[in-house]
Amino acid sequence: MLEETKKHGMFSWNELLTSDVEAAKSFYGELLGWTLEDCEMSEMPYTVIKSNDMFIGGIMQTPAEAKGMPPMWGPYVTVDDVHAVAKRAIDLGGKILLDPKKIPETGTFCVIQDPQGATLSIISYDA
Repeated sequence: MLEETKKHGMFSWNELLTSDVEAAKSFYGELLGWTLEDCEMSEMPYTVIKSNDMFIGGIMQTPAEAKGMPPMWGPYVTVDDVHAVAKRAIDLGGKILLDPKKIPETGTFCVIQDPQGATLSIISYDA
């Protein structure tokens, strides 16, 4: 991951939630020539995506709390303080869809929804 993407307001990660991780890996690996590396992250398996030797995203099974949601890509935007930005989103008429949650050895993220209904994950990376 480029250091520039760890600055406030920058898009820094892309994540696919899917019901069929193996099919997604096969499709995107062949389509885009991505290198896909399986690893164990917290509670579930996770596949890290690399392009041109740079980490750009991940693929994971749709979690139980999102069961029934169609497969979808979700972008992450870096923020200096997830809790402060989540509160600000509420103040501006948005909602919190997933409360701030710690990702071991990575940082803290949450999922917000703007007043029009679009969703976005925000993340503060550990130093």
